[in-house]
Amino acid sequence: MSKTTPATAALTKAGIAFELFPYDYDPTAARVGLQAAQALGKSPEQVFKTLMAEVDGKPVCVVVPSDCEVSMKKLAATFGGKSANMMKPADAERLTGFKVGGISPFGQRKAVPIAIDETATLFDQVLINGGQRGLLVGLSPDDAARVTSAKLADLTS
Repeated sequence: MSKTTPATAALTKAGIAFELFPYDYDPTAARVGLQAAQALGKSPEQVFKTLMAEVDGKPVCVVVPSDCEVSMKKLAATFGGKSANMMKPADAERLTGFKVGGISPFGQRKAVPIAIDETATLFDQVLINGGQRGLLVGLSPDDAARVTSAKLADLTS
């Protein structure tokens, strides 16, 4: 497994300190984020999943705890929209340059607005996908928000 991905390269270029957390990715897991947390012995609230969605037809990236579901109503409101829905996996892969299960908010092919659930600030370090299946990066939530110009908001139902 390569430890250099577009996500880790973007973090390095931005001067962001991060720690690598490789794990055995299970493509058959019902919930990949929860499987990652379990494989690493981390709390599911500290391991964040990256999802691609659309608000009023425009792409956005949303980062939430692996044990939570995104509230489409809250997501739309965060970006000043009326409605939100999940992006089709093929569209998410084409837009981001990452495979589903390895989508990261860092180093995406095309920059889109990003929102991170505000519970990230409860931790000194959060784990977020590092740009490939089986690799998370650990970094401070402040750095994650700063490097992505993300909005911090209540995003879960």
